[in-house]
Formats: sequence, structure tokens, C-alpha cells
Amino acid sequence: MSEDACRADVWLWRARFFKTRSLAAKHLEGGRVRLTRAGQQSRLDKSARPVKVGDLLVFAVGGRVIAVCVEALGERRGSPAEARALYSPLQNSSGGDDGLQH
Repeated sequence: MSEDACRADVWLWRARFFKTRSLAAKHLEGGRVRLTRAGQQSRLDKSARPVKVGDLLVFAVGGRVIAVCVEALGERRGSPAEARALYSPLQNSSGGDDGLQH
């Protein structure tokens, strides 16, 4: 994978949304992660799909919906503070197709 992209399962694991890469991969392969890139929405259905800076991800974990913008790819699974630097949360707003604003 190129330096401007990261496997989706690796990114979700580095960002500490899942305890293991295999849990992230199962979530992805179940089609439970929605990706928006350049205005185009799609469902990620394979763990090897690339995630890039600027992508918007929406998924549910532990009974809550998480919507984030990918800010960085990271190089390793670091501390929780490092993980929070990899994304910014999206907030609901009025207007727009999905109600999300970056």
C-alpha cells in the first residue's frame, strides 16, 4: 500500500476503535463501515480496502454510532492520545445528504 493510504483494518486498530486487527477486519467484512471520499459513499467490505487522509468513516461500535474524519494514518498503535490524533469527530448539522459536517 502507498504512503498516502493505509489498510482499513490497520487504521481502525491504530485509532483504537477495536482491540485487535482481527476484530476490525470482522467488522469491515460484515460491511458495517461506510466510507465517503470525494463525495462518493461506499461500504467497506474488505479489510484491505485503503483509507486515506480526508476520508469520512461512519460505523457503529458498542451500541453507538461513530462518525470521524481521517486526519492521519499513523505508523503504529500508540497511546490513546496518539490514537485521537488520527481522527477528528464529525458533528451533526442541518442540511447535507448524510447530516455530517467536516
